[in-house]
Amino acid sequence: MPYQRRSFLKLAASLSSGLALTAIAGELAGCKSAAKATTGAKPLGLQLYTLKDDLPKNPKEVLKQVASYGYTQLESFEGGQGIFWGMSNKEFQKYIGGLGMSIVSSHCDINKDFERKAAESAEIGMKYLLSPHIGPQKTLDDYKRYAERFNQLGQVCKKAGLRFAYHNHDYTFKPLNGQLPQDVLMQQTDKDLVDFEMDIYWVITAGQDAEQWFTRYPNRFRLCHIKDRKKDVPATDIDASVAVGTGAIDFAKILKTAGQQGMQYYIVEQERYDNTTPLAAAKESALYIRQHLL
Repeated sequence: MPYQRRSFLKLAASLSSGLALTAIAGELAGCKSAAKATTGAKPLGLQLYTLKDDLPKNPKEVLKQVASYGYTQLESFEGGQGIFWGMSNKEFQKYIGGLGMSIVSSHCDINKDFERKAAESAEIGMKYLLSPHIGPQKTLDDYKRYAERFNQLGQVCKKAGLRFAYHNHDYTFKPLNGQLPQDVLMQQTDKDLVDFEMDIYWVITAGQDAEQWFTRYPNRFRLCHIKDRKKDVPATDIDASVAVGTGAIDFAKILKTAGQQGMQYYIVEQERYDNTTPLAAAKESALYIRQHLL
């Protein structure tokens, strides 16, 4: 082999190695940056009620798609197949764990087998069981009775090893006999036993200021539903949820205040779908939140 050719091949090999090492170094740096970005981001959850029509058909396949959208936490609800969608608590935990997700909470029927649900939930490390809905009450005394019931449920959860919380709709943020029922619920419950999940959509739909409520009751709202409200609709339109980032709610401002006042779990929810599907909407919301909010 002529000297010039040997020299050229040696030089080419050196250059190739150098380029390869540079490329590898670049990839490693990129991985470190990505890891740093991921580590710095807050966990993002999805309330599975968003997918209430899809989930019962094939829970495992739907959960796999949810994970692919970047959700790392789940909040379940009690459907026809139970909180764990036809699986045992440990089977559910193992399956979603393999997808890179965990279940942190679930809405449930508080009037049926609550102690069992609390025990099963605590066994797999869940943080909360929640009352999703109590309906509008006729008197403030009715809300006081619910507050006492919540304290009792909080005791059950505490004994099992997790916490209890209440998820609001709009009716507790509307005046009743000169008071707001939400104030009654918060003031009549023991803060050591009962937390609250603010559904920001419903607070705003009721004409209230979410940030003021976070400030008024610091460290009481530990979970929130991030659910956007369609732009330019009348206040009377209560069924107006849209993908996060396409509506009228200023989440950047609200969630900043929420974080300063003790918010721990950020959970996407949507209940109406115009010209899209629930899964597509869940994906769109996750993308917007990751780019702009958390």
